[in-house]
Amino acid sequence: MSEKKKPVVRFAGFTSDWEQRKVGDYCDMFNGDRSVKYPSAQDMVADGIPFINAGDLEDGRVKLSSANKITREKYDDLGGAKLQLGDIVYCLRGTLGKNAYIDNFDEGTVASSLVAIRPKNIDGRYLFHVFNSDIEYRQRVVHDEGAAQPNLSAKSVSEFLMPVPDIDEQKKLSSFFDHLNHLITLHQRKCDKLKNVKKSMLEKMFPKNGRKVSEIRFAGFTDNWEQRNDNEELEIRSEEWYIVSIGDIVSIGNGKDYKHLSDGNIPVYGTGGYMLSVSEALSYDDAIGIGRKGTIDRPYVLKAPYWTVDTLFYCIPQNNIDLNFIYAVFQTIDWKKLDESTGVPSLSKENIANYSLLIPRSVDIQRKIGRFFKNFDNLITLHQRKLEKLQNIKKSCLEKMFV
Repeated sequence: MSEKKKPVVRFAGFTSDWEQRKVGDYCDMFNGDRSVKYPSAQDMVADGIPFINAGDLEDGRVKLSSANKITREKYDDLGGAKLQLGDIVYCLRGTLGKNAYIDNFDEGTVASSLVAIRPKNIDGRYLFHVFNSDIEYRQRVVHDEGAAQPNLSAKSVSEFLMPVPDIDEQKKLSSFFDHLNHLITLHQRKCDKLKNVKKSMLEKMFPKNGRKVSEIRFAGFTDNWEQRNDNEELEIRSEEWYIVSIGDIVSIGNGKDYKHLSDGNIPVYGTGGYMLSVSEALSYDDAIGIGRKGTIDRPYVLKAPYWTVDTLFYCIPQNNIDLNFIYAVFQTIDWKKLDESTGVPSLSKENIANYSLLIPRSVDIQRKIGRFFKNFDNLITLHQRKLEKLQNIKKSCLEKMFV
């Protein structure tokens, strides 16, 4: 007998109880072929029938561009899963629970690590959203048959318990979560696009490969950029740009242990960001944090006052150096190339201090460039927060709108 329940939050007009049923009551399960019929390298072609592996599942869809293709003859010879529109492919081994809804092709098959789930008498998109909720996770933990490697069988997935409302409420829920997913995808793409634009601007705003002029410059700044080697006198034909060592323009401080300090309101930072708050500050000057050990390639701005642990350097710019500009420059440096360790990635104060970089002598130009990238970071942060808000809304809705 099915157990009857009701969700905490539901759409107006729906009052009937939900039933707790097995996935197998509403779906047919199709395994991929194994042993002698399993496709071999000789069966793979450039243009053929999609042969789907777990690695081809991305964000709830099948990425056809990465999928192997098999010949028509091999496909017709297979006795296992033959995919159709509306099927769900689900990972039984390795990345357990990873899944995708088939809506971008109508013919294909799956590797033995996947199972094809074909909905019947249930809304397929509703089932897909169930498989991407905590309901699936809880059932997966209960039915996991693996020891060293997580493992499920098609039969165990068919035994998963899930909540089932009437078909109209299923469609209402699937439409709601489809729309929410669409909004999340749009904001994710916007965030990704902004990050890519910023990366491109960082590459083009600063001269490279021996050039003295950047690909992109602000209006009014047209002078060449001049260079010097560590042991050579700077020859200045332009008063605007020159190369210096990082140690000439910033003071590099060492982080320290904080465990002797009391709780307080001074933030403590490590290579991964904020850790906790203590009663004393190590510095009262804004700086750029850069990892000494571990994560060495993710500099970030430290707003004073603060304390840094011993795995994080703090770099305080001199008075004639703009903080935001230096932060932008630090993001263009391949810090991993300065790693001299054989184990955990590490930077030394000397390696940082001796690294040469190109900067404008004019603080006004520095500020203009620094402000540009700071505004860009603020825009990325704004859209990232919108994305996180939508993701949290979805998480909350999945918890409260499913039994």
